[in-house]
Amino acid sequence: MAPMHNQELYPIGDAARRSGLSVSAVRFYADEGLVEPTRLNEAGHRLYDIDTIARLELVRTLRELDTDLGEIRRLLEGGTTLHELLTTHLEIVERQERTLRARRAVLRTLITQGGTTAQADLMHKLVSMTDEEREQTIDDFWNDVGEGLDVPDGFVDRLRTMRPVLPADPTAAQLEAWIELGDLVRDPAFRDAVRTYLYQTYSTDVGREVASARFQDFMYESGVPLVEEVLAVYRAGEPPRSPRAQHTVTRFMEAAAAVSDTPLTPRLRDRMADAYRRIPDLTRQIAEEEAASEDPVYGHTHGRYLSLVAAINGTEYEEHVEDSLYAWMADAMRAPATDS
Repeated sequence: MAPMHNQELYPIGDAARRSGLSVSAVRFYADEGLVEPTRLNEAGHRLYDIDTIARLELVRTLRELDTDLGEIRRLLEGGTTLHELLTTHLEIVERQERTLRARRAVLRTLITQGGTTAQADLMHKLVSMTDEEREQTIDDFWNDVGEGLDVPDGFVDRLRTMRPVLPADPTAAQLEAWIELGDLVRDPAFRDAVRTYLYQTYSTDVGREVASARFQDFMYESGVPLVEEVLAVYRAGEPPRSPRAQHTVTRFMEAAAAVSDTPLTPRLRDRMADAYRRIPDLTRQIAEEEAASEDPVYGHTHGRYLSLVAAINGTEYEEHVEDSLYAWMADAMRAPATDS
């Protein structure tokens, strides 16, 4: 191996060109003691070998990544490794990215809504909340909505479990959904609208039965496999009166009737069929009433809360099922003529 002093040396101009730096930058890093020249020639001009030029390239790359001179000095002096330095810097960049994403969500929402200064301040606070602060915001909402609400015991507690969980690295869409939800749940008008919706829907005899713990357990726990079986048969294109459809839907109806300790009689089958057949018309009627209302909060009730929670959590939420499914189920539920 040739001695170091015989290794090819390059003047500062060549070193600058090879490292991608300006001559003044190469001089600056030498004066700062970061990358000094390999040696000086007889005339006092700076000369650089290939290893020193590689160090200059590293410095240039790190500076382009906004690494400060102190961190670079520690690396070059052996106080840290390149892996440790890059890992630390990546964490800084990722924090900056999350901050910029949050700002982007605020700006996009403000532009879309034509927001005011007060709204800008609120949105900034919403995206800057800690996990604990977000949890408390949702708890405050349900505490207020559920206070004195005449619905079956435990129903509001079940609704409370459907809550947003903003991930550590949320997308812009998730942040925008949280901004809207966080703003809504703090709005007294929205809280009143949700209270009114829950009362009108679940304080009636039928509504109280639907909101009862045993029915809720059936719909969201024990009955879920049966619902999935019904959907699978429907999506397979089975006619509603086919043996397979009849078997699956009848099992679902028997289990639903058992929740209320009611036998599945032909009369009950026909009542359930009529109820399912009316659902699309009722859904359209509610949508038309909401669209005709001059109150912008009227259409923002529990369904909007659930859709925003789904967007934040990255899950699916279908507020409306296609009319054809209800018609199919109604036909399948009808009691056979021989049962009359």
